[in-house]
Amino acid sequence: MTIPKHVAIIMDGNGRWGLKKRKSRKYGHIQGIVTLKKIIIAASKKNIKYLTLYAFSTENWKRPQLEVKFLLKLLEKYLDKESKLLADKNIKIKIIGSINKFPIKLRKKIKKAVNLSKKKRKMQVNIALNYGSRKEILYAMKCVNKKSLPINEINLSKFLYTKCIPDPEIIIRTGNRKRLSNFLLWQSIYSEIFFEKKLWPDFNERDFNKIIIKYNKIRRNFGNV
Repeated sequence: MTIPKHVAIIMDGNGRWGLKKRKSRKYGHIQGIVTLKKIIIAASKKNIKYLTLYAFSTENWKRPQLEVKFLLKLLEKYLDKESKLLADKNIKIKIIGSINKFPIKLRKKIKKAVNLSKKKRKMQVNIALNYGSRKEILYAMKCVNKKSLPINEINLSKFLYTKCIPDPEIIIRTGNRKRLSNFLLWQSIYSEIFFEKKLWPDFNERDFNKIIIKYNKIRRNFGNV
């Protein structure tokens, strides 16, 4: 079986799951963290080298202020509890996106988690925070122009948030929505995309493994015949 180097996931459906359980959107987000932990371990067991998780998009700021505050607090708690555990499992944390808009306390905890794991090598978990693909491409273009470099794919790729990270072979989106939502638009040109009906808190290791099996049945021609 061929194991992909890079799997990216749009973890959609937490809020809807919470409401479906006749509780709250907050409850759904909390359960989403439980699934997140399980899938990180599942990917590590499969020896996947890069796992990218769409945690907070540039569009998520449009949500109700109370929900945004809750999501940022949940991220803070997750880093407090899990960053050392991930480092102990030889897992590196990298942030893609711009965290300058986040509260100072959260930014410090993010940087602490990144520094704690910077020498880890088994797997790299890329957490997309305040991430938007259009913003990423515009940022890269500005960097290319600032350095007066020729505008081409190679130079632009050098300034993406994902520089030095291979493009994802697989993108998974849970939540029964069939769109990429401004996620890895540049990097996904030849990704195999799997849209899952399950809401994120219901997604599990078995579902993840089934996708890896399906991926292995796909003939990938990259424009060739």
